[in-house]
Amino acid sequence: MASAVDAGVNAVLIALIRVYQYAVSPLLGQRCKYYPSCSNYAVGALREHGVVRGLGLASWRLLRCNPFSDGGYDPVPPRRVRVHHEHTGA
Repeated sequence: MASAVDAGVNAVLIALIRVYQYAVSPLLGQRCKYYPSCSNYAVGALREHGVVRGLGLASWRLLRCNPFSDGGYDPVPPRRVRVHHEHTGA
């Protein structure tokens, strides 16, 4: 479960991305080779995975979005399910 601090940081990061999407991105034009766009991917990653993993996924996506990339469909990976195994003594 995310702490209140993590939730606050997540909200600030998403707000900053939204400012970019509405104020800066229209001036630059469509540049992303991927779908969803890198900024939408970042918002999805932050919502799905939280601050640490979400920033990692978003950063990796930005590094892959370059002139040498083919781009294409690249959704945010689903959250991993943690399985708890009980160990019994033998």
